[in-house]
Amino acid sequence: MEKEGLPQYSEVVRPWADRRRKRRIFRLVAATCLSYFAYSAYKISGNTEKPASLLSASRLQEDFATCAALQKVPEALSGGREYNKRYVNGTKPVLIRNATVWTGEPISGTSVEDARQGKGFAWIQSDVFIEHGLIKRVAPSISLADLPSDHETFNANGRQLTAGIVDMHSHAGLGSLGGLQGDENELSSDITPYVKSLDSLDPLHPEIQWIKSGGVTTSLLLPGSGNNIGGEAFLVKLAVGKEGGRAELSQQDMLADPDHTWRYMKNACGENPKRVYGKLGERGPFSRMGEGWEFRHAFEQARDYVRSQDDWCAAAKSVGAENMNSYLPQKLEWENLGAVLRGQIRVNTHCYTIPDLEMYVRLTNEFKFRVYAFHHAHQTYLVPDVLKRAYGGTPAAALFGDNMYYKVESYRASEQSGKILYENGITPVYVSDNPVINSQHVKHEAAKAYGYGLPYHAALAGLTSAPAELLGMGERLGKVKAGFDADVVVWDSDPLSLGAAPVQVWIDGAPQFKDPVELKKPLTPPIKPDLALAKDHDEAESSEDVVFTGVTNVHIPGLTSSSEVKSPATVVVSRGKIICAGSCDAEAHTATKKNARTVALHNGHLTRPLTAFGSGLGLQEIMQQPQTYDGRVNEKVWARAVDGLLLDGKNLFAAYRHGVTKAISAPIAKGGSGISLRGISTGFLTGARTPLSKGAVFAEEAAAHYDFTLGAKSDASPSISSLVDDLRHLFLEAVRNNETITDPFSEAASLKKIVEGKFPLVLSVHSADAISALLRLKSTVESASKTSLRLVILGAAESHLVAKELAAADVAVVIAPLLSWAQSWDQRRSLMGAPLHNGTAIDVLLDAGVRVAIGVDEIWETRDLGLTAGIALKNSEGRLTEQQALDLVSTNFYEFLGLEMPDAGSEFVVYEGSPLETGGRVVAIADGSGKTEIWV
Repeated sequence: MEKEGLPQYSEVVRPWADRRRKRRIFRLVAATCLSYFAYSAYKISGNTEKPASLLSASRLQEDFATCAALQKVPEALSGGREYNKRYVNGTKPVLIRNATVWTGEPISGTSVEDARQGKGFAWIQSDVFIEHGLIKRVAPSISLADLPSDHETFNANGRQLTAGIVDMHSHAGLGSLGGLQGDENELSSDITPYVKSLDSLDPLHPEIQWIKSGGVTTSLLLPGSGNNIGGEAFLVKLAVGKEGGRAELSQQDMLADPDHTWRYMKNACGENPKRVYGKLGERGPFSRMGEGWEFRHAFEQARDYVRSQDDWCAAAKSVGAENMNSYLPQKLEWENLGAVLRGQIRVNTHCYTIPDLEMYVRLTNEFKFRVYAFHHAHQTYLVPDVLKRAYGGTPAAALFGDNMYYKVESYRASEQSGKILYENGITPVYVSDNPVINSQHVKHEAAKAYGYGLPYHAALAGLTSAPAELLGMGERLGKVKAGFDADVVVWDSDPLSLGAAPVQVWIDGAPQFKDPVELKKPLTPPIKPDLALAKDHDEAESSEDVVFTGVTNVHIPGLTSSSEVKSPATVVVSRGKIICAGSCDAEAHTATKKNARTVALHNGHLTRPLTAFGSGLGLQEIMQQPQTYDGRVNEKVWARAVDGLLLDGKNLFAAYRHGVTKAISAPIAKGGSGISLRGISTGFLTGARTPLSKGAVFAEEAAAHYDFTLGAKSDASPSISSLVDDLRHLFLEAVRNNETITDPFSEAASLKKIVEGKFPLVLSVHSADAISALLRLKSTVESASKTSLRLVILGAAESHLVAKELAAADVAVVIAPLLSWAQSWDQRRSLMGAPLHNGTAIDVLLDAGVRVAIGVDEIWETRDLGLTAGIALKNSEGRLTEQQALDLVSTNFYEFLGLEMPDAGSEFVVYEGSPLETGGRVVAIADGSGKTEIWV
């Protein structure tokens, strides 16, 4: 831009001077070109030039042949095959008869717009024939005369059949049992595109079997998110060794595409890399600005590398490879990232926030490469247009159903993100990030998304066909269609229903379970998609008087009513209290005359409020941000949770909005588990604004808690045995102490009340061995005190191994989480349920007569307590009624701890649909404050 007030520069050139000037310019340009070509040759060779005669002619020709491979972009895989290359000779053909099949695509002729709305999709009654590792036929009735004589027959008996689940974000098999070793992240440098997750894969890791038992047949094994560029990922099938129908046991044999057509890479933005690498004044990235530079610097070097190869290949093509005076530049460090720029590698990137997403979208346009999915992606629902600006195509969002608020990056997440993204043309897929969520239950993430408004067909696609497409395997995986890989699952119920488990799983046509356990469940039809779930119900209104009609289920025993409850019933509420439930015509008429609000329900359910137990809910808000919670205590500290309550947070509101109006929480111990607690728990209302709000605290002191998880060990108490001995010593001293304790809030005062049988004791423990030691401790103390201890075990992953002993000792158990797996060594003997095991810990405990409830491990799970109880009910094989399932997450805690039961009429929750089913929605809550809050 010209400077203001100054004349433009011009030069008077004489004719002869102009001619001389042109000659000088020509010579300068020629010299520059020669210098450039010499420099390029130097850069290409990586060293000084050599005469072509001194180079290996065969290597030069090999390098030139490599040029074609460098320029080749993979094409979409075809489904037109006679054999699956993963087929193992000798695998028998299989006819699956009488199945209810979800093919994964709409009927022929359905328009794209209709298909997006779910039209043309349906479950169909069909047979499926599998041969040579492929689905060969899908037809209503396949004649046996057309099949090979050696085929096997599997009768699905009308049950649902889908393609195997494709989990496109997993770290399964990259660590070791119980988390003893971890090989997910290569943390020697922030930029490691050259490492390969395959090198860490342990085919013997038992979690591969557990995950497969949840209907997952294929997983993308990503490096972890500690690095901005974490390395190459690999797509594997979860069939391992001869038990999985394979000819050999190896990493190589697990590759989903033996031809290695597509390759994959993991990148990550945001908090993880800068937390790992950012060290002030020493190394970076320290900020998101630093991450932007790390990415650009890496891609710049990869781009220069690609250009040097392209220049060499162009020169070799022009003059002949045998005349080149250098070899093709090849550097392992940049080969993978160069392949990204060549379009040969599909990039998946961990990005949560708008700054991360926008930075990365700019990066794709600057360096011209495509990102196929943003993972975690909690803020994508806010900026769908940003995603649409990404180079090469709009990326998908790989999500959880509602695992959120656990760190700052996830604090603006929404349960409706899948629905919102889909409405804006963004594909949602559902992933586990195993072991963040056990991939065995990844289908539950899609089920919750359906409950939050994502169309049913899109939720199922988010587990099957959509991830397959994103992985370049859309013509091989994710659908039940002739020519596709024979990865299919027969389920005992709709896969998006609670507790659904496979009856059998086939991978490449080979059955994966020799003697699968099939739970005794009634044959149920597929879910009928409920379009009303997509409606928003975010606005709340308060009312003193309400009339609810269409209540089909009343789950509050002893609730008084004017007449026998009939279905559907009417429930009349006056001043926040139920005055009638049943045929309440007179009461409803009177209330209507007083301008009471009328809420018409189709399938109303009336229950007691749910209660969360066993986590730091109300004491911590953002799990990974210590600034947002009360803090952690150690073995030298005795604290009361009531003094550290932090209310009015997102996790509490989410719990409240899902019918969990009460919580019993204890101070958080230093151990790593969510159930690591120490001190005195308190009972409070999740919807209270402050601890001094009316009725906010209903039990100042609920129970005394001690931690016996692996994380409880310390320098002062270096073993579980020393922890048990310490507690035994404290209890026996309390038995012998006849002096008056002057401080009623001290640990000594609590211990005295415990040994006198006046106060409950809750012990956090998973290991069956540690539980055994604690049962011996209980017996010792009771012999000394001549009084029974009111003992509750919290966690209890391995409690099924000592179920009879727990029952004999009259010890109550709170399982947290319900569906345990070996996240740590003390949980290694967890039961995984059907088809691997005949039930889980809760089923064994119920059979033994143990008093049981379901608690919370991590605070984000609180909102799902109703669904968790629903899973227990569905898979209980008649052990539980609906009322008993609800009691698992409500009234049982009051009985265990000796707390006063809340008034049945003034504290309640009204649902549209069952709280024990996917899609059940809270319509109204009364928490004893005198008003009823209603969501419209």
